[in-house]
Amino acid sequence: MIYELRIYHTMPGRLPALLSRFQNHTLRIWEKHGIRQAGFWTTLIGKSESNQLTYLLAWNSLAEREERWSAFLTDPEWIAIKTETEKDAPLVQNISNELLAPTAFSSVK
Repeated sequence: MIYELRIYHTMPGRLPALLSRFQNHTLRIWEKHGIRQAGFWTTLIGKSESNQLTYLLAWNSLAEREERWSAFLTDPEWIAIKTETEKDAPLVQNISNELLAPTAFSSVK
């Protein structure tokens, strides 16, 4: 397995709107494309507690990630929802993204 760590830093005050978009739209579209989430977190204590969303995606391979993520990004439903939810202002300031491979001794494989 390969895990993708994604950290979204939202525009000030926009975290609730981003959480709503994931909960009410994005996860359903991901399911359609076979994208598997391994967890979502908000920051309880830290320098970005008011505007950070962290999540993990699980992939069988880099090829699977490329195929499914590309299909998601070009999905007309996703494009429409992203446009609608950002019509007043952008939700996300920046995104950091890392692809992770479990170590031999990791409890997550």
